[in-house]
Amino acid sequence: MRRLRRLAHLVLFCPFSKGLQGRLPGLRVKYVFLVWLGVFAGSWLAYVHYSSYAELCRGHVCQAVICDQYHKGIISGSICQDLCHLHQVEWRTCLSSVPGQQVSPAGSGQGQPGAQTPSVQPEGDVRTEHPCGPVQVYSGLWQGKEVTIKCGIEERLSSKAGVDGASRRELVLFDKPTRGTSIKEFREMTLSFLKANLGDLPSLPALVAQVLLVADFNKDNRVSLAEAKSVWALLQRNEFLLLLSLQEKEHASRLLGYCGDLYVTERVPHRPWPGAALPPLLGPLLPPALHGALHQWLGPAWPWRAKIAIGLLEFVEELFHGAYGTFYMCETTLANVGYTAEYDFRMADLQQVAPEAAVRRFLRGRRCAHGADCTYGHDCRAPCDTLLRQCKGDLVQPNLAKVCELLRDYLLPGAPAGLRAELGRQLRTCTTLSGLASQVEAHHALVLSHLKTLLWKEISNTKYT
Repeated sequence: MRRLRRLAHLVLFCPFSKGLQGRLPGLRVKYVFLVWLGVFAGSWLAYVHYSSYAELCRGHVCQAVICDQYHKGIISGSICQDLCHLHQVEWRTCLSSVPGQQVSPAGSGQGQPGAQTPSVQPEGDVRTEHPCGPVQVYSGLWQGKEVTIKCGIEERLSSKAGVDGASRRELVLFDKPTRGTSIKEFREMTLSFLKANLGDLPSLPALVAQVLLVADFNKDNRVSLAEAKSVWALLQRNEFLLLLSLQEKEHASRLLGYCGDLYVTERVPHRPWPGAALPPLLGPLLPPALHGALHQWLGPAWPWRAKIAIGLLEFVEELFHGAYGTFYMCETTLANVGYTAEYDFRMADLQQVAPEAAVRRFLRGRRCAHGADCTYGHDCRAPCDTLLRQCKGDLVQPNLAKVCELLRDYLLPGAPAGLRAELGRQLRTCTTLSGLASQVEAHHALVLSHLKTLLWKEISNTKYT
């Protein structure tokens, strides 16, 4: 034990020992110092990682809270029986990398992505705090299928609180609708909520009917209070709203089941960018040349990447003036997208996609000193009128321009020589698109059509189609 203490003392403190510096060459002391510095930095990173792990990955707490509410009859859902009684939902790897993975106004007090998004009450009032808190993401197995499990857990509920914190969670999360609410009142309540979040659209009654269909998971032609509380809690999440809105589309993961505000979607097996698997601190340190090499060495062949990119562009079309309004991608990164075994594009994570109505409501009349004050989520930015000191309504960059910035790094490395110049030119044109309403309609559609045509022409009539 004494020898171990002496060895630890030498490693940690000897680089600063004058006696040692006098006896050993300076070069050796530098090596010892570098080793000491590496050990210190590694220990610090390990401490930061594992100290935050308890906050990022609390699946056991989340399941305990959900099942406690289910056993009390407060919530219900299509997977509650398998999750809480039969234990047939297998939790695997924790996929959360940052706390509070959800769209948030960057300037809403917290000032960082991951803060709570104000959500709208049925009566039209704006909450200053999201009742559902952050989302934890896990890979899992259910009914023999690879799935993604997403569970909301209240931010103030500590990792040691366990089921003891369930009563607090019940008060803020499963508080609506109240006992005695009729199905007509719940329908009107849901319609009012959707109008506040998506805008007053003629298609909303159809979406309300879809919400009620999801709530009635056991097909008994009635919606119980527990079913209504569960689907209402789910509606507070942007991603669940998007999943319902895009169920008819091919580029979003399908919703498979839910219990309370825990929900399960189909698993997207592949990520398009090998760098997405790197630790968050390491990615920005890599030089651009190494990013390009990763694409070519570890990613799919270029024609497959072109097919994935076409799917991503089609997804941008679906978000623009869809049946349930326009949606903005507020954290545009390749780490949020994926593809199937057939290289068909799938958006793996919709948590950072926000309805246009919610973004405009946040920006409307917002006081600002500079552009950073007019940021919703991570990169939905609007200009700041410095004379009026208010945010303007139009975003600086539309979805298409931000996606084209990603595609420059994703498609240009390894592109066919005869295509690279024209592809680079079209992508540069695309990245300069403005979010001004006067440009969005025809000009954006034309640029997107040209880009898709160029890529399809290159890979059509080959095995890659």
